[in-house]
Amino acid sequence: MSINNSEIKIVYVLLDGVGDLPHPDIENKTPLENANTPNLDRLATNGKMGQVISVGKGIAPESDIAVFNMLGYKFHHADYAGRGVIEAIGIGIDFKNGDLALRGNFATLDEKSVIIDRRAGRNIEKDDATGIAKEIEEKITFSSPLISVVVAPTIGHRVVIRIRDEHPLSANISNTDPAYARVDGMGIAKAVGDFLKIERCLPLDDTDSSLLTSDLVNEFTEQSLKIMKDSEINKNRNIQKKKLLNSILLRDAGNKIPNVQYINEKYSMNFSCIVDMPVEIGISNILKMKAFSAGGLTDYEEKAIVAAKAMDTENAIYVHLKGPDEFGHDGDAVGKMKNIEEIDKRFFGTLLENIDMENVMVVISADHSTPCINKGHSDDPVPLLVSGNKIKSDETERFTENESKKGEIGMLEGAQVLDTVLNIIKSKN
Repeated sequence: MSINNSEIKIVYVLLDGVGDLPHPDIENKTPLENANTPNLDRLATNGKMGQVISVGKGIAPESDIAVFNMLGYKFHHADYAGRGVIEAIGIGIDFKNGDLALRGNFATLDEKSVIIDRRAGRNIEKDDATGIAKEIEEKITFSSPLISVVVAPTIGHRVVIRIRDEHPLSANISNTDPAYARVDGMGIAKAVGDFLKIERCLPLDDTDSSLLTSDLVNEFTEQSLKIMKDSEINKNRNIQKKKLLNSILLRDAGNKIPNVQYINEKYSMNFSCIVDMPVEIGISNILKMKAFSAGGLTDYEEKAIVAAKAMDTENAIYVHLKGPDEFGHDGDAVGKMKNIEEIDKRFFGTLLENIDMENVMVVISADHSTPCINKGHSDDPVPLLVSGNKIKSDETERFTENESKKGEIGMLEGAQVLDTVLNIIKSKN
């Protein structure tokens, strides 16, 4: 890119899973359409819009590959490291090429081994998650004494597993999580029903490494199920009527650190971020993005103030706001709408009070859609807005799915977004 990018100032906000479909609980509108969003409306009238399919048509992406695409990185499937590696790097696990890393969910099974909650209630006490993880690490015995495992809980139901052997392990194995498929290295959300069970990990080729690795994952699953069933932590949770942490669903295997061009080199600008979750932290570490601390997940005012202040030293700051996605997964359209209203007031309201729109452009989109009626990610397009006093308005008026269809930017792939935005800003059209 041209070195002229060093004169550009961008606050780039991704609203996690904000895209949606009409829902009967909110007048057959989407949460964005039914929400009261005066600050987003103000930004929309002062810019132009388009639509984005973050990864590709027919692909309901996981957050990791979607965010990489929205930052301009389009991987060939086989070249992708896998979400397990990204999250391992994000939480600082000792990981080296040849190790196996997997993303996991603590989940709840019933007495017939049917998955009744893929997230074990979602809000899991840290002591319980850490305690269960420690028990598994201490009690598991693999068929080879040279195998070691790290079980690292992160936030809520999320956990990262790292398995190490003296021989390199393969990433070419299937998931045990029945809600996600692994297609040529990339995690894809599947349309699933209610009767789900843990799947057996299978090798996806006939190499000795893949056969060994799938066997190790199955050993981990079988033994961890017994350890969790016998855990005093789960016995206490049962007495307290809490959902049991009695299984770990595994997906998105990876065995190598990704080799990518750093983001500042890619765009010839100082690119920073405000991120909270292990996957986004991992991405920022891999791309060598400067990360600013800005409170917890819902400290929206602090995030806005830090983002605005960053414009004194940075050319761009990527801000990832997690809220809408969780309501989508829970099928809570009213909750998602209210969360959007909260973000509009507390984040965008605060941001607009602290930036000069003559010099700072605000870019808003999402990593993917998470429709409440699906309770999962989809390939539906998400809105894109580029706003600022130097941007020629296309007369769109609201940041919504339908309004974005009218925008001049048209339909983009995620990997095209930032280059397109930079061209719009430099052309002043």
